[in-house]
Amino acid sequence: MQDPTRALTYGGLRAEVEGVAAGLGEEGVEPGQRVALHLTNSVDFVVAALACTAIGAVFIPLAVTDPVRRLEIVLEDSAPSLVVTAGPGSESGGGSTATPAALLPVRHRQVALPALRRAAGGGAARAEPPWDRPIYAIYTSGTTSAPKGVLVNQGAFLAALTHAIDACGFDADTRALSVSAVHFDGSFATVFSTLVAGGSLVFVPRDALLFPRTFINVVERERITHTGFSPTYLHLLLTDPRLSRLSASSLKMIAVGGEACPGADVAALWQRVPQVAVFNRYGPTETTVTVTHHRVSAADTALTIVPIGVPHPGVVFEILDDDGRVIEGPNVVGELYIGGDQLMAGYLDAPALTAEVLRDDFVAGETLYRTGDLVFRNAAGQYCYVDRVDRVIKRSGVRISLVELTHALRGVPGVTAATCSTFEAGDGGNGIVGFVVLADEVREAPAAGEPGADTTASARRIDAALRQVLPVSMLPDRIEVVDHLPMTPAGKVDERSLLAVAGLSRSGGGPAE
Repeated sequence: MQDPTRALTYGGLRAEVEGVAAGLGEEGVEPGQRVALHLTNSVDFVVAALACTAIGAVFIPLAVTDPVRRLEIVLEDSAPSLVVTAGPGSESGGGSTATPAALLPVRHRQVALPALRRAAGGGAARAEPPWDRPIYAIYTSGTTSAPKGVLVNQGAFLAALTHAIDACGFDADTRALSVSAVHFDGSFATVFSTLVAGGSLVFVPRDALLFPRTFINVVERERITHTGFSPTYLHLLLTDPRLSRLSASSLKMIAVGGEACPGADVAALWQRVPQVAVFNRYGPTETTVTVTHHRVSAADTALTIVPIGVPHPGVVFEILDDDGRVIEGPNVVGELYIGGDQLMAGYLDAPALTAEVLRDDFVAGETLYRTGDLVFRNAAGQYCYVDRVDRVIKRSGVRISLVELTHALRGVPGVTAATCSTFEAGDGGNGIVGFVVLADEVREAPAAGEPGADTTASARRIDAALRQVLPVSMLPDRIEVVDHLPMTPAGKVDERSLLAVAGLSRSGGGPAE
């Protein structure tokens, strides 16, 4: 395991974990208590997380790029007994955008990771902890409400890792690149699956990975075999003509997830890196990392959206209609409810909120998590993601999926990237705005005496192209031409930032992140 500052063998990792676990104990951390980790994608993060696990503490990854106020909210809600930081002058592989630990609330006791290290003494053997012991808590984005801590038990976590290892072929020869931020549980499918399988894990500063050339160089230099990220990040990589160099690399597996995966993007990847197996994975945070792994086929690339596949063994999927009735037949859209071995223990210190989403009143004998995702089951029995419930709106009696509209925008000649969002319209309803990035060669020339490209002319051209393929009821109310699509630390499009730049307010039915 390595990051830009240091590397550890498995023997070295064990010694460091034992030493830090001893340090946590000396600081008074007891089993069941919570430890917040203000650490970036790094060797240090893994050491600290495993040290917490070794003593039975619950680790809580903090988003180091979050503003101070949000960090305060998370810390107040989680009430950790300790906050572990990288220490003064150390970025721990995180890049320049990390919030300095010195700005964290002083009422929460902080200890720098180097100060926790003790000489490994082997320690007393510990009994195997029960599977229902909480192991970590991940805070959701809080787009539509206050951030919520999702508490996950050891059994659910190990089940998720086991299925990821089996599906994606992690083993001792794996060299995996971590791309997603470690406060986002999607990263765990790469980080901890690699370690459980005995492979090698590589961390790179996330700021640097926003440049496709860095990703390409790292994959070549470090002989990367496995990696995973969002479909948005895949689309970003496809903009770099140098991606074809990876056809001669050791890369053999990419897992995508967190968003709908367009089949066209996988087809474009295979044209340039044909040896790579692609897995489309799906899983809300409340159901522990991922609950499906679907190996994308050549036939899938002809589809607008690639299927998410079938649930892992031990995981239950139910599709319910608007009246709460189970949908049995194929090709009928409904809301997905998930049960089984990978359900969260609940929201941290929030039993009422937990009861709202973990329901036992729909299907007899099953506790199910209400995902808020619309899906259908195709004739082959595979589940297909449609959109978020709150990203599907009705206008003139027509149901409009922002995923479908985004796909139409991406199909307009000259559009290199696109996304859609909803905003508060003047009539109190939901407006739809499309954000597009244009290739340099198709940007409209500016009017006489005006600087820059004529974005108004470009927007009119895009609207005209959409009218050739979409009914009027589905057309966006506004089209905004932007230089790029910013990404969240989870690797998804940062729609909040785009709306702010456009001077728009997110609607109540806006997208969840």
